[in-house]
Amino acid sequence: MAQTKELPWVAEARRHIGLAEVPGKQHNPVIVQWLMALKAWWRDDETPWCGTFVAHCCRVAGRTVPQHWYRALAWTDAGMRLSKPAYGCVVVFGRKGGGHVGFVVGQTESGDLLVLGGNQGNQVSVARFPRARALAYVWPGVAGRRAVPDQRRYALPVLKHTGGYSRNEA
Repeated sequence: MAQTKELPWVAEARRHIGLAEVPGKQHNPVIVQWLMALKAWWRDDETPWCGTFVAHCCRVAGRTVPQHWYRALAWTDAGMRLSKPAYGCVVVFGRKGGGHVGFVVGQTESGDLLVLGGNQGNQVSVARFPRARALAYVWPGVAGRRAVPDQRRYALPVLKHTGGYSRNEA
């Protein structure tokens, strides 16, 4: 993405790569802080927090956050629906027991999506997902208005990813 400036919500997301849940009765204070800022009624990192992560990044960047940001599927209506992925868009996935949400940051040579998200293996990471799992691609809105990505963002960077598919998003 050398041609275009980094998106503020993706820059915020990248700052947290490696941030992980705290096993046991303790909870990661950063995740708890996000929950407090988003006015959540819970304060733990055991509750699935992919939506919390995306909401935090969008809120910090001045982007629209849906009312029920903690539900991955609520992000399907959080901005402009796209017909295909664009760098930085929110991608919503289906999974057994709910959904998952993150930001598209690239693709593999075989066309799988590389997604920067929270609660991927209990941490913030870039994980590989088959495109067939995607339910929606959404460009985050600004102050209640719909926004659209620069056309260059549809040319996803091809990145190497040595890991397998994401298997733990709950």
